[in-house]
Amino acid sequence: MFNRSRRNLARWFTFSMGSILIVFAGVLYYVQSIDELEKLDRLVYRKTRVMATNVQYDLKSDTANLENVPLLGSNTRLLNTELVYARWYDSQKQLGQFFGSPGSDRLMVSSDLQTIKNGTLWIRQITLPVYQQQQLIGYLQVGTPLTSTQENLAELRLVLTITVPISLGIIGVTGWVLAVIAMQPIRLAYSQLQRFTADASHELRAPLAAILSNAQVGLITPVKDGSQQLFRLEKITKLVESISSLVSNLLFLARHEGQFATESLQKLDLNNLLQKIANDYQILAKERGLNLTCTLPSQPIQILAEPTLLTQAITNLLTNACKYTPTGGKVELSLKEKFRQAIIEIEDSGIGIPEADLPHIFERFYRVDSERSRNTGGFGLGLAIAKQIVEAHGGKISVSSQVATKTIFTIKLPL
Repeated sequence: MFNRSRRNLARWFTFSMGSILIVFAGVLYYVQSIDELEKLDRLVYRKTRVMATNVQYDLKSDTANLENVPLLGSNTRLLNTELVYARWYDSQKQLGQFFGSPGSDRLMVSSDLQTIKNGTLWIRQITLPVYQQQQLIGYLQVGTPLTSTQENLAELRLVLTITVPISLGIIGVTGWVLAVIAMQPIRLAYSQLQRFTADASHELRAPLAAILSNAQVGLITPVKDGSQQLFRLEKITKLVESISSLVSNLLFLARHEGQFATESLQKLDLNNLLQKIANDYQILAKERGLNLTCTLPSQPIQILAEPTLLTQAITNLLTNACKYTPTGGKVELSLKEKFRQAIIEIEDSGIGIPEADLPHIFERFYRVDSERSRNTGGFGLGLAIAKQIVEAHGGKISVSSQVATKTIFTIKLPL
């Protein structure tokens, strides 16, 4: 129980912190991408502005002189060799001069800034309208490679690819350690409660046994039939027997917590065990007018188990099946092997269990309804004990039921 809680706590801690880390890494990469792109855009924009300021326009001839424009003219030095191309389009959007790739003859762009893929090369392109005396004289289009930006982002991706998994591993280890620390007070409190339950149950058994013995002695002493003394002694005997059963069950639950070590178990032939249990219950079944059958495979199925405890788990289920099956009904005990598991089923044609009660049926002190309580006089611990025994063997127990039709308890034990 504690190991499962610790694993769940560590798993959820790792999942939550890991999700936060991954989201943070994604946001960091996105912000860095935007920042790198903005830096490149600002740089290209400044260069384009410098080129645009060197355009000389003759209003009389309605022509643009580009001789002093970097890259496009012949009277100035190169502005920046990182530019892939520079193009001049006139006011009618027709291509005039160009450096590098000529591009299309007519300017057709939908926005000032664009990212274009040219083969394996990604290019950031800026297109600016150029005005002189508030008159549009043409368009300047410049393209620069995104290589440096891509390299910077690739380095960031590499860093995140390495650091995020390492961080997730550290978070997982930290979560496991924190889960151990967090479970310590709970484990201590549970151990103390378990020890108290065991001690209290043990201490109660002796005085209860003494009371029961005295009451039984009183019953065998000659008294008048129907007298108040006899009635009270019989009442005391029944109450003490009931309380003794409760104390024994509590003591059992307190002492047998957790899964058994393999070396403490012994090889057990389930065929023989179930046949013996079925034989023992034949008398009870006949008294109640039930048809009890036992279906076993032809091949013996052997498991590692604690015979006494496993017998108790099965008899608890079989006792319930006999109690809650009306006269003339059927109770079937069966065994089969499937997927490396020994599967024991106890099926009855009894009153059934309401669907709303099925999820709670194995809880301690849980009773389905007043009818069951009145009929059994139990404390609601039989199924809890059966579940604890099965899980201590590394198995699982489940139940399916239809009201007034049937109930099937299934025990699966590893082979």
